[in-house]
Amino acid sequence: MDKRSKMLANDSIGSLLFRLSLPASIGMIVQALYNVVDAIFVGRGVGAMGIAGIAIGFPIQLAVMAIAQTIGIGAASIVSRSLGAKNLERAEKTMGNAFSFAFILGASVMIFGLIFIDPLLALFGSTKTILPYAKAYLSVILFGSMFITFNMAMNNIVRAEGNAKVAMGTMLVGAITNMILDPIFIFGFHMGIKGAALATVIAQGVTFVWLMYYFLKGKSVMRFHIRHLKPDKGIATEAFAIGASSSVRQISGSVLVAILNHTLAIYGGDISIAIFALVNRLSMFALMPAFGVAQGFQPIAGFSYGAKRYDRTKKSLYLAIIVATIITTAGFLVMMLFPSQLIGLFTTDQDLIASGIMPLRIIVLTFPFVGFMVVVSTLFQAIGKPVQALILSMARQIIFLIPLIFILPRFFKLNGVWYSFPLADFLTMMLTVVLFIREVRTMKEKIEGILTTSQANL
Repeated sequence: MDKRSKMLANDSIGSLLFRLSLPASIGMIVQALYNVVDAIFVGRGVGAMGIAGIAIGFPIQLAVMAIAQTIGIGAASIVSRSLGAKNLERAEKTMGNAFSFAFILGASVMIFGLIFIDPLLALFGSTKTILPYAKAYLSVILFGSMFITFNMAMNNIVRAEGNAKVAMGTMLVGAITNMILDPIFIFGFHMGIKGAALATVIAQGVTFVWLMYYFLKGKSVMRFHIRHLKPDKGIATEAFAIGASSSVRQISGSVLVAILNHTLAIYGGDISIAIFALVNRLSMFALMPAFGVAQGFQPIAGFSYGAKRYDRTKKSLYLAIIVATIITTAGFLVMMLFPSQLIGLFTTDQDLIASGIMPLRIIVLTFPFVGFMVVVSTLFQAIGKPVQALILSMARQIIFLIPLIFILPRFFKLNGVWYSFPLADFLTMMLTVVLFIREVRTMKEKIEGILTTSQANL
């Protein structure tokens, strides 16, 4: 058993969660910080329509990330459980398959997106005013699709083998490169919104080189073999089934943003699209540390479950929920107390700042519950239960939020759009509680079964 596998098998849950979550959280925070800084540069260098242009292109980026998450989350679950079961060959074969799928699907998205860029932007809610900005941004971003898909997918595998520091480094390399290049291209070379997109693509290219070096130079506990690039039907089926929950979450997010953009354009105009773009970036920044905790929790849960050590899986689950909930509650308090100061980071337009305060406060109302929901959803992915993971992924955005966005604005106009978010979160939390209780009972029964068998053998 290698050093990282021994760590996952034997170290205390608290120590493990801290060591795996801290780097993941730092990486996620920096990644989210890049999104915030990117919007600040665009907002101050291009204006509100530049921010709206990024917002229109965002659902298409979410679709790219959906593909990456499908591959990465599914493959990571197989890798962590295979390493827990001491099946290195299957882990390595899964890694090789992930390589192939990331490149093939990334290239497909790039070609499709560039061919149909105008209808896609119209579909995702672009108005005539916003279209030039959105097209200038997305036409460059699409060229980086293969890098984005590969980087997101393979970083999940790095994290699955317990190498949290390298996974953190992957996010830091891309985000820091991007933040350095943004002002150079936007202000120095006067490229405007195209400069922001070019900075993103170059940063993703640098990250790609970083990850290739890690895997090809033997830094991973797994070895890269060309024969493993050939798709394996069993691995592909299992990986895509498990990863489908994350894919559904991202794709539904893409559909959601498209519906939001159209609805906001009707009830609030172009400025409302810009407001949501800012609020969304601030919200994600506040939530990223909780996602980092969930990512640190994933290899612990997957490895322990694969090794049939259900007591460790259960302990790590409870601790991860507590830590994630503390984080999301802190984010809720900051957003509620300092909304104008936070929105003012992006713009000096006092009307835009004033218009954004109420939407921000409404959308974050249920933040304290989000940590619990994220960790429980990650649990089902980690232990290879795709049905439950898929249900939770569909719940917030597809089952609850999208219908609410169609219904509530008919009664409350623009405010109805904002009210939809906390109501959908609350309903999703109720569903999560039901699935959580059932799974905890199942694990308890497995633990009792193991104890009974051990006592009988004595």
